[in-house]
Amino acid sequence: MKAIKRFFKGEEGVTAIEYGLIAAGIAIAIVAIVFLVGNQLNTKFDSVYKCLGGT
Repeated sequence: MKAIKRFFKGEEGVTAIEYGLIAAGIAIAIVAIVFLVGNQLNTKFDSVYKCLGGT
């Protein structure tokens, strides 16, 4: 019975899960930003390429 109480009272696992969720959220945000900015940069480079005489 003591082991069960200790298991539910422990917070080490909860903290690890919270850090994991924070890391996942940050990773999703980074991927979204890179995807959005990447498309804009590609458009700009295509525009410059065409202005310089590209096909």
